[in-house]
Amino acid sequence: MPITAPITPLNQQSNGQCLLLIDGLNIVRRVYEAHPQPDSREKIEGVVRSSLGSFKRALTEIMPTHALAAFDHGGETWRHRLYPPYRANRKPMPQILRDALPGLYQLLADRLGLTVVSIPDVEAEDVIATCFSRWASSKPDPVVVLSTDKDLAWLMTKGAHIRDHFTPEWRTAEWAERKFGVPPDLIHDFLALMGDDVDGVPGLEGVGKITAAKWLLAYGNLDGVLENADSITGKVGERLRQNMDIVRLSRQLVSFKTDVQCGLTWNTLRIAS
Repeated sequence: MPITAPITPLNQQSNGQCLLLIDGLNIVRRVYEAHPQPDSREKIEGVVRSSLGSFKRALTEIMPTHALAAFDHGGETWRHRLYPPYRANRKPMPQILRDALPGLYQLLADRLGLTVVSIPDVEAEDVIATCFSRWASSKPDPVVVLSTDKDLAWLMTKGAHIRDHFTPEWRTAEWAERKFGVPPDLIHDFLALMGDDVDGVPGLEGVGKITAAKWLLAYGNLDGVLENADSITGKVGERLRQNMDIVRLSRQLVSFKTDVQCGLTWNTLRIAS
C-alpha cells in the first residue's frame, strides 16, 4: 500500500545494517520525462538537480547503512549476444542527457556519499541482483531495491524489499498478483511467455497476460508448461510446440546474472553516518 507516514528505517529491524540498491537510470529517466520542455542545457541541469534530490530523499527515507547506485553502462551486453534484436526498438537516451551522467555520478559520490557502479557488458539489474545475492548469502540484514523495473520485482521472492520511489509504494506479493496474475516467483516465467515490448523480449506470439498466467498457474512454472505443451490445444498450443526454444531464450533474457565482478567490498558501500 502507499506509504502515508514516515518510513521506519529497516536497519532498526535488524542488527543495525541495511543495504539500499538503487536502479539509477530508473530514477533519472523518470525525472527527465517529467520535464517536457525541449532539450537544453537548462533543462538537463534541472534534471540533474531533481535527480540528486530524489536520490537524497531515498537515503533519508530508507536510512541505509550501505548503498549503491547502479547505472546501465550503455552499448551492447551479454543479452545482445544471445539475441541481437534485444532492445532494438527502445528509444535511445538523448545524447545531452547521457553527457550529463558523469557529472551526476560525481555529485552522488561527493554530496551523498553514494557509490556509483556502471559496468560494461551487463545491465544495472545484473549488478543489483549480484549485490543482493552476495549480501543475502552472508548477512541476515534487509535489502531494499529501489526500482519500478518489473524484472527486479522477482527479487522479493528471495527476501528483497522492493520500493517504487515515485508512488511511493512497497511492492509486495499481493502487488505482483494484481499486476501479473501470478505470484512473484513466476514473474520471469510470465515475461518469458508474454514477452516484453520495451526490452524487445520476443516471448510467444499470441500469448497475453491472461493466457500466460493461466498456463503458469495450471502447470506450476515455465518448465511445467513446456513439459505439458502437447496437452495445450488450439493454434496457440501448436505455436508453443513450434517455438519452445524462443520461450527458453526469452526466459534467459529476463533473468539476471548474479556473478558480476563489481570490484566492491561492503566497506566501500558504507554510508557515512
